[in-house]
Amino acid sequence: MIAERDMEACRAAIRTGSLSFHAASRLLPTAVRDPALALYAFCRLADDAVDEGDDKTGAVLRLRDRLDRVYDGRPVDAAADRAFAAVVEGFEMPRALPDALLEGMAWDAVGRRYDDLSGVLAYSARVAAAVGAMMCVLMRVRDGDALARACDLGLAMQLTNIARDVGEDARAGRVYLPLVWLEDEGVALEPWLEAPVASAGVRRVVRRLLAEAERLYVRSEAGVGALPMGCRPGIFAARLIYDGIGGAVRRGGHDSVAQRARTTRAQKIGWLGLAVAKSAA
Repeated sequence: MIAERDMEACRAAIRTGSLSFHAASRLLPTAVRDPALALYAFCRLADDAVDEGDDKTGAVLRLRDRLDRVYDGRPVDAAADRAFAAVVEGFEMPRALPDALLEGMAWDAVGRRYDDLSGVLAYSARVAAAVGAMMCVLMRVRDGDALARACDLGLAMQLTNIARDVGEDARAGRVYLPLVWLEDEGVALEPWLEAPVASAGVRRVVRRLLAEAERLYVRSEAGVGALPMGCRPGIFAARLIYDGIGGAVRRGGHDSVAQRARTTRAQKIGWLGLAVAKSAA
């Protein structure tokens, strides 16, 4: 069981670090929402440790040590670690899932780039689909088809994030777009990274990536019916809110360089209501 003081620290971390997930989580039953917030808080801590530090490889190795301690039942004296250790014990979380997440972060640490869509999906499977599978575990669902559709949702959400963050990533020297797609559009990578602009070719690549995300969003819905009834609205909400971010990118002309797509509180409330309606249907 997660200590209340640790749980409150996890809630605070998600309120400030992941507004979209925080909104969707409000529709989950408490028995799933609190462990999910603890899971996301640990993932957020891990992501920030790699993204914000100068020694990225060292950060990944330290996270590996922290994960070892979580699975040994002697977590580091930090709220997110203690909370995640309680989740691991209470739900018998397979170690392979957080290991996959850390592998994706290790790829980030070395600045790995991806030639084609399959490479981007391999990366996304580690940093996002693994989280979708962990969410299934929290719902006590281990059916293979349901897990596959949860992974589809994680992939779609990550592709949406990549499409939204093109400019932010480029200014940090990172690129997650398929390199062959950029090459096909006549975008010379290194000069573009030095002075990123939303050229017509880059916009077409973003549009193409969002089309892949949309295909995965649609496919993911087939798995929602396998989830407990009380969990369905929260998962539909996550699907709609993240897809709404993609919609904001589209309305901005697929320009994710000069601007960062955002959604409003009113939109999120509307998607929460739609999620409840879809679940009832």
